[in-house]
Amino acid sequence: MDSIAANPTMVEQVYRAILDAICDGVLAPGERLTQEGVAKKLNVSRQPVNQALMLLKQQKFVCEAGRRGLMVAPVDREFMRWVYELRLGIEPIAAALAARHATDADCDAGRARVQRGRAALRDGAIGPLIGADMAFHMWLYTTSGNRLFVDTMEELWHHLRRAMREVLMQRDYRKSIWAEHEHILRAITSHDEHAAASLVRAHLRSAALSVEVSLPVSGE
Repeated sequence: MDSIAANPTMVEQVYRAILDAICDGVLAPGERLTQEGVAKKLNVSRQPVNQALMLLKQQKFVCEAGRRGLMVAPVDREFMRWVYELRLGIEPIAAALAARHATDADCDAGRARVQRGRAALRDGAIGPLIGADMAFHMWLYTTSGNRLFVDTMEELWHHLRRAMREVLMQRDYRKSIWAEHEHILRAITSHDEHAAASLVRAHLRSAALSVEVSLPVSGE
């Protein structure tokens, strides 16, 4: 077979630009996406756009729109329920491992994540709040010492970015998130494995309920 000419760097850049636009709400659910339109907006050729859109389709960020081609996928309430069921299975374990393995440098990094979250909370913009939330949880996965937690959650976090945008419209809930993060951090820096796991479990159950309430039932 002949080799296929490709530019992974360009495909990755296009993929990231479209993904961020979807997760940030710039591209709304149901909005039609064409290779020509996206290529024109990003000032690139159609080839990397086609590859990026196919990858996004596999990851359920875009979907078929009948004869109209592709569109931005709606946030799937059932899919998000599955994501939180997965998180409830693995994240308390990750928190316990983080409490067991956290070094002084890890603890300092965790404190920096919470400070970033508090700053985003004062600013009030949803984008930085979502980014700070993601950074805190990715710190927890990394500190656990299990690379599979990081790899598993990196892709799913982009789906969570979309759901959290709806949830964080509730200002009171924004405050409770960072209060809970501070309690989790305190348990991890105290090397209290049981408390860390229990606090993360309660945190995720609260988050799952907020997502369920905030997202429309499929078909609505």
